[in-house]
Amino acid sequence: GLRDGQQIPALAVDPHNPDRVFAAVLGHPYGANTQRGIFRSTDGGRTWKKVLYVDKNTGGDDVAIDPANPNLVYATLWEARQAPWEDHNAYGGADGGIFKSTDGGDSWHKLTSGLPKDVVHAYVAIAPSRPSRLFATVAVNLDGDYQTGKGLGIYRSDDEGKTWFRVTTDPRPAFRIGGGDLPVPRVDPKDPDVVYSTSIETWKSSDGGKTWTAIRGAPGGDDYQNIWINPDHPKIILLVADQGALVTVNGGKTWSSWYNQPTAQLYHVI
Repeated sequence: GLRDGQQIPALAVDPHNPDRVFAAVLGHPYGANTQRGIFRSTDGGRTWKKVLYVDKNTGGDDVAIDPANPNLVYATLWEARQAPWEDHNAYGGADGGIFKSTDGGDSWHKLTSGLPKDVVHAYVAIAPSRPSRLFATVAVNLDGDYQTGKGLGIYRSDDEGKTWFRVTTDPRPAFRIGGGDLPVPRVDPKDPDVVYSTSIETWKSSDGGKTWTAIRGAPGGDDYQNIWINPDHPKIILLVADQGALVTVNGGKTWSSWYNQPTAQLYHVI
């Protein structure tokens, strides 16, 4: 199993074989450990094999399987450890990045063409209706200071990750406060030009990431953390934020309330 992984931020299940699963294992938050990286199971999660590993300080943070070709797997690694005091990414560096496997996870290579030199943190999303198109939110190494929004960007690839380009100069859809708190991108299941980003507000682009419109937020920032889009009915979207969960059934025109459930994100317990 993955008993010493402690943090597992992402899972990817093969759409053609539910026994084949990848896990992005981030590892211990406050110390080094070797159960980090990308792990693969071929027996429905009963046993796991480490297939992508850099070192004891660099863990797996995201993983995605190409829905048309499950031998193509994308993953991100993040060199990150917290300090005993509250300081985002107190121990970190650029030993992570975005990786790709073309043989089902047996071997991997780092994707670099068109991406910044020192990628510290990244999330990847595949366009289900056009799997050759990928989006990535990316943070570069600026001495751990992301609070100005500098060094954050949204990148796109149209050739299965071989080459990338920064798709927009608008800093807002990639912006978060604090290192490591990177927006999660998601692509509409039926339209490869429609992409969402869970920044302080939730942003939507309808032209492949070039221009963006906020579809959910507040003047002080609601701080969204993740997004799920219904694969059969893309206007049904679930958002999770610090305050709770929200659902829209009309593509973001109106939303449910987060005051109807006792959910929240907890930061401190003493």
